[in-house]
Amino acid sequence: MALHIKLSTTLRSYLPDYDSEKGLELELDPATRVTAADIAARLGLPPDEIKFIMLNGRCMDMETPLGPDDRLAFFPAVGGG
Repeated sequence: MALHIKLSTTLRSYLPDYDSEKGLELELDPATRVTAADIAARLGLPPDEIKFIMLNGRCMDMETPLGPDDRLAFFPAVGGG
């Protein structure tokens, strides 16, 4: 079973082959505790660039445990005028 990952806007530049339509899938070992912070590190995303995450459609913190078939999205700060 796979963890489904989406990256928003500027975070996509850290993974040159990222497909914004498909996102990413990572296989998880259900017996191993993995957090969003672990996934960000594995993908090479700088922690200070991530302002919030969504896990299965809900805002969570970086230390929330993840499981197979979860949907995880990373978002940077967004500015506007």
